[in-house]
Amino acid sequence: MFIKVGKLILLLMLVSCGSPSKSTEKPTRKTSDSESTSETESNEKVILFFGNSITAGYQLDMDQAFPALIQKRLDSLNFNYRTINAGLSGETSAGGESRIGWVLKTVPDIFFLELGANDGLRGLKLSETKKSLQAIIDAVKKENPEVSIIIAGMMVPPNLGQDYTNEFKGMFPWLAEKNDAVYIPFLLEGVAGIPELNLKDGIHPTPEGHEIVAETVWEALEPLL
Repeated sequence: MFIKVGKLILLLMLVSCGSPSKSTEKPTRKTSDSESTSETESNEKVILFFGNSITAGYQLDMDQAFPALIQKRLDSLNFNYRTINAGLSGETSAGGESRIGWVLKTVPDIFFLELGANDGLRGLKLSETKKSLQAIIDAVKKENPEVSIIIAGMMVPPNLGQDYTNEFKGMFPWLAEKNDAVYIPFLLEGVAGIPELNLKDGIHPTPEGHEIVAETVWEALEPLL
């Protein structure tokens, strides 16, 4: 897909600068006291979504963001999984590295990583970005060596230079291959640059946009269930 340079730059700016959304670091499904003590709950597996404003569901209710839509799909198909939305608007890879220990109080069976775009926008050294992303993955693997990992790729504006753009683009598949992870080339495929699928800022997905993102994520997720 082809996205105009201006829209792509604005996309990454708002991903970086967006205020915390309503869905930040909250589980996408609540459980009752009786459920928490049930055998079903004890066998329930966890999918942890760890990212920035896209994952968090910028300016949306928690149940409209794509992690919650994945939960609804799981429930409808009777999969015994619980999704946790640990998205944080404006998050960088270094920021993610600093908070992953706290997030891992709940150990995931499947880990979805969506970070790095804000590093690219700020022109940060990508060797450091890769180091932080790998540290996040290593922390997750330490808690659960059998964890399945999905890595979501994003885009960087071309004004940073072709070498930087190429290095950024290659960072995500490199991490996926290194860690035997499932790779999504562009999380916002079919959504970015389409006005009716984005909020008034023209950047962050509407509820309808998140439905498309959820379909993209589901294609990568379903084989792991």
